[in-house]
Amino acid sequence: MATKQPSKLENQQNKEDKDSFDYSKRSQWLRAAVLGANDGLVSTASLMMGVGAVKQDVKAMILTGFAGLVAGACSMAIGEFVSVYSQLDTEIAQMKRDQMNNLEGGGGGGGEGEDKEDLPNPMQAAAASAFAFSVGAMVPLLAASFIRDYRVRVGVIVGSVTVALVVFGWLGAVLGRAPVVRASLRVLLGGWVAMAITFGLTKLIGSGII
Repeated sequence: MATKQPSKLENQQNKEDKDSFDYSKRSQWLRAAVLGANDGLVSTASLMMGVGAVKQDVKAMILTGFAGLVAGACSMAIGEFVSVYSQLDTEIAQMKRDQMNNLEGGGGGGGEGEDKEDLPNPMQAAAASAFAFSVGAMVPLLAASFIRDYRVRVGVIVGSVTVALVVFGWLGAVLGRAPVVRASLRVLLGGWVAMAITFGLTKLIGSGII
């Protein structure tokens, strides 16, 4: 029995449906994940570089990075939860006002279930942010954990963070259909500047104290 092939009209319709996909629906979790990963990479690597500017001991750098990972993940999760919950309260209040206006105007109450599905999820955003931060922070931690030589360790941290920043910038741009090169460069340059400033200022201040 011959299988019915999709017509040209059906193929065109499928292509239009795919092209018309609303990528803004990804914005909530994508924003939390990309920001969390970038913050985890940059802040943890900067902390480790800052401590490494005055203390070359590998244990000091690893403990600093681990403390930054835990503190940063908790901070990102709490901040994202509070922010998204505030947004949720605002959207629920607006939905109730719209429903009241529809009832007063004789309109139906349709679309309520669909609207609730589109509401932001504070727990999901918080979990995504904390997880992404932890994943990002693990990059410099793992890169430095098994290297005793100070200069090599610093170089490996910078190199691994550079690669990870480019990857996360590229991934966020692809998923959000944004310009890939521009997004990757923006993330990469921001990370380099943060690490350089932290290293330089800590070296300057620490050299006169320790």
